[in-house]
Amino acid sequence: MFVIIQAHEYQKYAFILDQMFRLRKKVFADTLGWNVPVIGPFERDSYDSLCPAYLVWCNETRTRLYGGMRLMPTTGPTLLYDVFRATFPQAANLVAPGIWEGTRMCIDEEAIADDFPDVDAGRAFSMLLLALCECALDHGIHTMISNYEPHLKRVYKRAGAEVDELGRADGYGKYPVCCGAFEVSERVLTRMRASLGIDTPLYTRYVPTRSVVTQFLEMAA
Repeated sequence: MFVIIQAHEYQKYAFILDQMFRLRKKVFADTLGWNVPVIGPFERDSYDSLCPAYLVWCNETRTRLYGGMRLMPTTGPTLLYDVFRATFPQAANLVAPGIWEGTRMCIDEEAIADDFPDVDAGRAFSMLLLALCECALDHGIHTMISNYEPHLKRVYKRAGAEVDELGRADGYGKYPVCCGAFEVSERVLTRMRASLGIDTPLYTRYVPTRSVVTQFLEMAA
């Protein structure tokens, strides 16, 4: 299942978040060799202390993680402006309630191979992108911004995503870093589902059967 984890649910998904920070260390620090903060077995930075939302792919019992990413509004601190400002034009204004930043997107290839042997890494990454489009659309987000290395454009194309490269810059690592704006719309969602051959939603927004107020009134009665 693909779910969004907000700050008030961190404890509920503590085991999954633990796996996510471990996976981030394995992918970004150990495999890719990025200069990212590592604390013991975890990769965490200062933005994880700002109560971001995390989109995760996990099993129904919330005991095994397959992938995830961090989502943050551009109206607050972001890597986009704090670290990767050189990757997009000075005149571009990417701060708005409907524009969010997506970072630290990664998948656990071993876990996916064990439980979904017919899903290769490219398709798994594409499924996470599709779930992101569904989630963003459901929450009123019209644009996702992400920084990425040029080779990832092939993955985005395979997923049917539409990305407008705003710019790129050297000096961050072995390859240039691009800044892309991903359109979030029903049209793009339809295209992505067609590209991946998936006609049912991957992400389902949790809607409580009773509001917090209703539950409070029942307890007080």
